[in-house]
Amino acid sequence: MNDFSRRKLLKATAVAGAGAVVAQGVASTEAHAASAANAAPGDAKCAPAKLTGRIVRPDDAGYTEARLGWDQLFSHYPLVIVFAQNTQDVVNALTWARQNDVALRVRSGRHSLEGWSNVDNGLVIDISELKSVRIDSGARVATVGAGLNQLEAVTTLAEQNFAVTTGTEGSVGLAGATLGGGFGFLTRWLGMACDSLIGAEVVVAEGAGCAKVVKADLHNNPDLLWALRGAGNGNFGIVTSLTYKVAPLKSVTYVQATWDGIGDLPRIFDAWQRTAPYTDDRLGTQLEIHRNQILLFAVLAEGTPAEAKKLLAPILSIDSPQVSVQVGNWGDVYTGFQIPTANEPANWKFFSQFTRKPFPRKAIGVISSFMRDAPTDDSNFFTQAFGGAVRKSPRGGTAFPHRDALFYSEPGAGWGTRSDEPGVCDPLTPQAQAWIAEFSQALRPYVDGAYVNVPNVGMQDWETAYWGSNFDRLRKIKAEYDPHNVFKYEQSIPPATR
Repeated sequence: MNDFSRRKLLKATAVAGAGAVVAQGVASTEAHAASAANAAPGDAKCAPAKLTGRIVRPDDAGYTEARLGWDQLFSHYPLVIVFAQNTQDVVNALTWARQNDVALRVRSGRHSLEGWSNVDNGLVIDISELKSVRIDSGARVATVGAGLNQLEAVTTLAEQNFAVTTGTEGSVGLAGATLGGGFGFLTRWLGMACDSLIGAEVVVAEGAGCAKVVKADLHNNPDLLWALRGAGNGNFGIVTSLTYKVAPLKSVTYVQATWDGIGDLPRIFDAWQRTAPYTDDRLGTQLEIHRNQILLFAVLAEGTPAEAKKLLAPILSIDSPQVSVQVGNWGDVYTGFQIPTANEPANWKFFSQFTRKPFPRKAIGVISSFMRDAPTDDSNFFTQAFGGAVRKSPRGGTAFPHRDALFYSEPGAGWGTRSDEPGVCDPLTPQAQAWIAEFSQALRPYVDGAYVNVPNVGMQDWETAYWGSNFDRLRKIKAEYDPHNVFKYEQSIPPATR
């Protein structure tokens, strides 16, 4: 099907889909169910699908906002975007894309750092409006729609004094963060975000051109649950809900320390890397280095300011940093350190890496040298302490392989002003991209592996960098749930050949 005829088909079916929102696609659902019931296993047949949900096309007034991602370094023009309102909308969209041979991508929080959750001339299935929440306080279990972002998840759980691990940036989709591993201030205490994942609802491809809903937990499709715990989003199907084991958390102590300039970086970094991965498991810390300052952020779960300062003393005793302390509900604290997206740079480029041995002084010198020449004040070198509960795998195991890391780190370049018309080359883009490429290369002798949620496009052995020895098993699971490789993108997991 050429682009012209595909465009006409998209417009025609999108109109039908938009009108079907009110009716919730009843006719399509019934036809799908009837045909699926009569199909032989592995050879599913289904009626022609129609797009349902909230449909956005290029001619619609909201198209620009609907197509843009968080990182405006990448700009794509899909032919249609389906904002699913329920699981059936996802089934319909996946079936429609397969029946009409249309390229598709799956999107939740729009933070795909290489723009891989979007596609030119294809279909984007956006699940960001699936925001249901159900909390069983007695069982300490929460089931949430896959459209929640991290801020919504943290604050909703915190209202009932519960928590799971999330990353620090609230606008990131909870599902995407969890499915790649997921880490933040609570990681050393609760483990990776994927460690708390005990179940999921997933829409998978079925037969030659259909889709179906499956459950993944320790009793149903346990191999799929294992893969969802760390393989990364969009590899096996479309996750529409996630079930977590949540932990009680009434209050936290939040500490921020700031050092002007980076002259003391060798002492500060060395004290941090020899303290943060080994201290009390309740303490999570991040170090962020800019060209004109060093920032330390720390969260102590169920702890006091005195405890936090004592645990951080080896770091805070260096020079005279400005220190602020806040005690309160985790949801309130988390909300307080969020930066509005509108205030962030438009363009970002990162390089992810793990470290299993402390950085020698030479490696810290590399960081100092590159940060002094950073292209902007927003550019930074970021680190996250591991250790503690990260070293323990949950029942059923996970595909996340970097449990023995001391810390995670990434150089990141941020530049440019946000716009409704991204894609025009910013004059700083060549400098920023060259800086991060050279920076990451200079650190290669001291780091190992990479994080699938922060993909490294220039890495040759990305398969083992992301998943280590788990890659072969992931390929076999891919062959079981997506043998036709429907869910594919630049660094997706290919199915094993039989």
